[in-house]
Amino acid sequence: MNMATSPLDHVSPETNVFLVDVIHGLRQAQKTLPCKYLYDETGSRLFEKICELRDYYLTRTEAEIFSRYLSNMAEHIGQDALIIEPGAGNCEKVRPLLQQLDSPAGYIPTDISPEILLAARAEIEALLPTLSVQAAVGDFTQKAFWNSFDCPPASKRVIFFPGSTIGNFDPEQARALLAIFTSQLQPGDGLLIGTDLDKDSVILERAYHDSEHVTAAFNKNLLTRINSELQGNFDLSLFAHRAFYHSLRQRVEMHLVCLRSHDVTIAGERIHFREGETIHTENSHKYSLNGFRGLLEDTGFQTVTHWTDRECRYAIHYAQVA
Repeated sequence: MNMATSPLDHVSPETNVFLVDVIHGLRQAQKTLPCKYLYDETGSRLFEKICELRDYYLTRTEAEIFSRYLSNMAEHIGQDALIIEPGAGNCEKVRPLLQQLDSPAGYIPTDISPEILLAARAEIEALLPTLSVQAAVGDFTQKAFWNSFDCPPASKRVIFFPGSTIGNFDPEQARALLAIFTSQLQPGDGLLIGTDLDKDSVILERAYHDSEHVTAAFNKNLLTRINSELQGNFDLSLFAHRAFYHSLRQRVEMHLVCLRSHDVTIAGERIHFREGETIHTENSHKYSLNGFRGLLEDTGFQTVTHWTDRECRYAIHYAQVA
């Protein structure tokens, strides 16, 4: 008996998950791709370049807040704390904090990209040779992943989640993620988290649609990754980057717009694209201070304090498990 071959038959388990997510997303009425797949090694490098752009105020503003209030943040965290950083990337943002802390018990960076993470771990170990560093590769949005590594003894655990990454999740996803964080902590343990604040749409859209087209390259790299890893045949010239602010949902949306009707094949699966149809690749939700405080309280945290820049464009919150 001849059996039909599935496009999933000849791929590794890791690629299988990627393929299942891609095919599922592109079969929806509104085509979509999970934003976590934007951050392979190439995507992570491109995002580092985005963070250096003049119009991308988020990283620069957050860095200013950290610089101004770092000692106060360290006081709230206290002595002998274990710092856990989901989606750590190159671990650049955590370094000043680790240096400021009083006898930290250890640092656990996690990321989906092993190349970026392991290189960053080596740099942290060179910078702070007495600090215990344990890198964990995986998807921090999955509760099972948190059981894949052991935490050293500490007086307190603090999850460090900067960069307004929480904004990439829709409200229900953000609530679910914060609930996972809560489940990994004990009463008195902390969360140090960054959020971009709601503001004028011109400022927001400029940040995600830069004149140097780095964000476009970052967005399109997801198609390049599908071509490379999943036997795709996307023609990148037939897709354009688009970013806009959706005021009712308080978020910037990133899309890839199909410029001409055509078919794409991915691991033997054919997907049709209509002219003008989009692939929704990422959201960046913006919060008010009160709105985010309510989200924290809904998921078992109690806000201790927050810090903002002078123009109140961005906020860093410190909360504890109630």
